[in-house]
This record gives sequence, structure tokens and C-alpha cells, in this order.
Amino acid sequence: MTDLAPKGRPLASVGLRSRLTLLFVVSAVVVIAVATVSTVSVVNLLHTRHALLNQVDPANLEADQLLVSYLNQETGVRGYILSDDQTLLDPYLQGLAQQHQTSLSLHRLLANQPQLLAAVKLAEQQATTWQKQFAMPAIAATRAHNPSYTSNAALLRGKALFDAVRTRFDAVDRDFAASRSALGASLNSATATMVASLIALLVLLVVIVVVVSRALRVWVTAPLLRLGNDAGQVTAGNLDHRIEPTGPPELQRLGSDVEAMRNRIVEEFQAVAIARASLAERNDDLTRSNAELEQFAYVASHDLQEPLRKVASFTQLLQQRYGGQLDEKADQYIEFAVDGAKRMQLLINDLLAFSRVGRSAERFRPVDLRSCVDAALGNLATLLNETGATVDVGPLPTLLGDPGLLTALWQNLVANAIKFRSEEVPAVTIAAEPKTDEWLFSVSDNGIGIEPRFADKVFVIFQRLHSREEYEGTGIGLALCKKIVEFHGGRIWLDGGYEPGARLWFTLPAVQGDA
Repeated sequence: MTDLAPKGRPLASVGLRSRLTLLFVVSAVVVIAVATVSTVSVVNLLHTRHALLNQVDPANLEADQLLVSYLNQETGVRGYILSDDQTLLDPYLQGLAQQHQTSLSLHRLLANQPQLLAAVKLAEQQATTWQKQFAMPAIAATRAHNPSYTSNAALLRGKALFDAVRTRFDAVDRDFAASRSALGASLNSATATMVASLIALLVLLVVIVVVVSRALRVWVTAPLLRLGNDAGQVTAGNLDHRIEPTGPPELQRLGSDVEAMRNRIVEEFQAVAIARASLAERNDDLTRSNAELEQFAYVASHDLQEPLRKVASFTQLLQQRYGGQLDEKADQYIEFAVDGAKRMQLLINDLLAFSRVGRSAERFRPVDLRSCVDAALGNLATLLNETGATVDVGPLPTLLGDPGLLTALWQNLVANAIKFRSEEVPAVTIAAEPKTDEWLFSVSDNGIGIEPRFADKVFVIFQRLHSREEYEGTGIGLALCKKIVEFHGGRIWLDGGYEPGARLWFTLPAVQGDA
């Protein structure tokens, strides 16, 4: 069973939220109705129990005590009349005191029981009649030594009046018995109603749980499981498996979205396959192009430099042998040719060095950067001696890298700092600072500095900030440094706020076992 109503019926077009709302509202109404009946039964039960235990039963006992107080009064009056003994009047006096206390308590208990209270009042009225018409006159006559109430006739009249009191209290007992019987029946009825309503509520809750669980299974769980199974087949690689939307409209829209996503994935997968084939073809072309570039580098380093050396050599010989013998313009032209040949050789060598960076990381090994700095300073010994430059080197770590490239990095950075010097004696400072997963290096100098607006331009190949007449070189030094640092997984930048002079920062990844 896939739904609580077949397709085509009104429920099929009803949304899941509306279905669940309707189901919960109906369930709530039924539960509230049954709970209301149960609550009313409980209230009736408590009310009846309170009336029986806290009003009728105690009042019945008080009514018996009230009758006892009247009996004591009758006994005391009768004994006093017959014997004229004042001590025999004590039961009468005690009965009067007990009568007043019991009457007050009885009236309080029967405040909510008007029928019983009326019966008690009739009995008290009858007792008052006996007191006024017989007891009090008899006591007064006896105290006056008047024997008028000692005759049989008087005693029979008093007995008749008190028998009427007994009759009234018998009626009160019958009324109490009837009331207790009625309250007991009401108590039993309320208890039965409460038990039945609680059982009905329990059964109703079980039915609601079963209906809600089935509705959730049919409307939510089963469609989601089918959708999950379909999506699982697509995830497993069966991209041609179609996803059929089922269940309420919301889940059908979800299934339609998943189906649209599957179609999109199929389309993109096909596009990726086409792109992959194209990428493989381009990769082959790139491999061939790299091979051709390597061949060109070989030709540039051997075949092209050989005729260039000849041009430079013979031009220099021409300059040496015929210098001063030709006119001034001829000497200038020869000088231009010699300078151009030398700069061409320098450009070719720099280009070859730049192209070799980043070809392979197979030569990476632990490198003591201090030894690289020492090697670089050894290569720059002539320049250091000519300029009188000083290089202050702080503690440096051991990192993983290419020793030759790292030596070239330090050599270019120090040479660049010395080349762009000011009128002061060049002073270069090299420092290193450990970070979380990398080392931060700085190379500072007291030279002419670099304006912040050229912070990116200085790392571009062949970009020069000064003319060749001011500073020699090809403009490849810092570009080569940037390529070496990035090849080792770091980054390099200019400190735009440092002055006087210039300071370059760069990072290199740290490895375990750093010194």
C-alpha cells in the first residue's frame, strides 16, 4: 500500500503538511472529548466522595450524638421529678451543653445538604416542644415542691412528647440512610464512568499511535525509502536508473528535483567525459610542447650561444684592432654591437636559469640554509669586496628543498640588495622566525628602497624600475626568486612600510626535525 488513498482521489492532491495537520486535529479533538468526560467523572467522583465522607457520614454521627443528648436530658428530668434529688438533674444539664455543641456542628456539616438539614431541624423543633411543654415546667414545679408532674398522667404526657422526638430522629436516620445510599450509588456510577473513560482514552491513544505511525510510514517513510533506494542506485554508478516520484506532493516534488539532479549529473558527466578526452589530448600536446621546449633550451644553450659567442668575439676583436682608426660613429656602432651581444648572452643565460626552476622536486632533501647562504656569499665575494658590503646572518633552520635553487635564492636576494645601494656602505640583514607550520624569512638593506606602488611589478620577469645606464642587469632576479620560493611551497612579498632601504619577506614550509 503506497498511500491512504489511491491516485485520482482527493487525498492524493493534499499536501503532507495538510494531511498531518488534519490527522492531528481530529486526534486532538477526540482525545480532548474523551479526556473531558474522564475529567468530569473524576470531579463527580471527588465531589460525591467528599459529600459522603466529609459531610453525610460525620453528620449522621452528630445526629446520633444529638439524640443521645436529648435522651440524657429526658433521663435527668424524669429522675429528678421522681426523686426530687438535685444530683439526678446533672444528666439533663450535661445533655443541654452537649445539645448546643452538637447542633452547631451538625448544622455546619449539613450546610450543603438542605434536605437532611430540614429533617434535623424538624427533630430539634420537636425536642424543643418537649423541653418547653414538659421538661422545663416539670423542673420548675419540682423545685417548688409541687407534685403536679409526678402523677401518671403527667408522666405519660411527657413520655408521649419525647416519643414524638424519637420518631423525628428515626425519620432523620432514614433520611441519612437514603442519602448515603444515593451518594454510594452516585460514587459507584462516577467510578465506573471514570474507569470506562480512562480505558477509552488508553484505547484511543493506542489507536491514534497506530494510525499516526501507519500514516507516517505510508506518507513519509515508504516514499523516502524508495527515493533513497533509487538515489543509492544512482550513487552506485547506475546513472541510467530513473527516479519515480511517489507519495504526497512535497515528496513528489523532492523526487522530481532528485530526478532533475540525476539528469544534470548525467549531462555533466558526459560533458566531463568529453572534457577529459579533450584534456588528455591537450596533455599529450603539452607533453610534446614541453619536449620541444626542452629541445629549444638545449639548442639555445649550445647551438644559439655558439654563433652568438662568435659574433661577440669577432666584434670585440674588431673593436680592439680597428678602434680609433675609423671615425667616431664607426667606433660607437662597434661598441653598440659588442654591448648587444653581451646582453644577449646574459639574457639567454637568465632565461635558461628561469626555465629550469620547478621542473622536478626529486632533488629535494634536508638543506642547511646557513650553508646555502655561505655558498651564495662566496659566489658574491668579489662584489662584497668591491662595495665593502656587510651581511649579518641570523640563525637559520634546516628545511626540505633543492640546495642549488636555495643557494641561487639567497645569492639573488643579497646581490639585489647590494646592487640597489645608496651612498652609504651596503648593509644587509638576514633573519628567520618560526611560525606554526612554516618559517618566515626577511632580507633587509639600507639601499635606495622600493616604492610600495611597485610591490607587485618587481616580481615580474624583465620588469625594470631603472634604466640600464643607472643599474645593469636584465630584470629577472626577483622574478627568479619568486619562482624558487613558490616552487618550494612558499610565498614572497615586499614590505611596503619599511624604510630606509627595502625589506623582502618570504616563507618556506617547515618540516619535522627543523634545527
